[in-house]
Amino acid sequence: MTRLVVDPVSPDPAAIERARMALRSGGIVAVPTDTLYGLAVDPFNAMAVARIFALKGRRGEGALPLVAADTAQVRAWIGEMGSLATRLAETFWPGPLTLVMSAPSTLAPGVTGDRQTVGVRVPAHVVTRALCAAFARPLTATSANKSGEPATDNPAEVAARLADGVDVLLDAGPTPGGRPSTIVDVTGAEPQLIRSGAVSWDDVQACVHRE
Repeated sequence: MTRLVVDPVSPDPAAIERARMALRSGGIVAVPTDTLYGLAVDPFNAMAVARIFALKGRRGEGALPLVAADTAQVRAWIGEMGSLATRLAETFWPGPLTLVMSAPSTLAPGVTGDRQTVGVRVPAHVVTRALCAAFARPLTATSANKSGEPATDNPAEVAARLADGVDVLLDAGPTPGGRPSTIVDVTGAEPQLIRSGAVSWDDVQACVHRE
């Protein structure tokens, strides 16, 4: 593992480039988010996605959430966002709200967990958004832990637990921690709560139904 210490507000472009090159070669990069540390790979690379499942000790039936640099990147790689998704994104992104959208067929099969949907968000963390922008496409952001172990906000724990499988760790210090992102399905006319989290369901509904 290569551990690169980066400023959480103004990351060194050389460190972002090092991580980008690792991703291009099918590598795994541990990244900070606005909640916990996550594992990033190219979600369009089936071999890279398989490496994440092997590292976490998970079978491939569980879907992997994605993060993106901005809404334009989501639209370019995942698909058009309807009025419901757009309203929620404009209100809560960057931030800990994952929107479940129809998945493009170009994603590696393991990303969707054999479903027709994928969860994506724009995180409120400069480092991860910078990496997505440099890589020019969304990345996976499943929690940086072995299956059955707790997720972590501590880069030292990521280094200790996953040194044998992570190629690059972007160490921006402890992340905010707390609850994971709220997951909301926006494929229908009304939002459906999939997982409660950092953004309250009441706030989601208030956003959707405001005049």
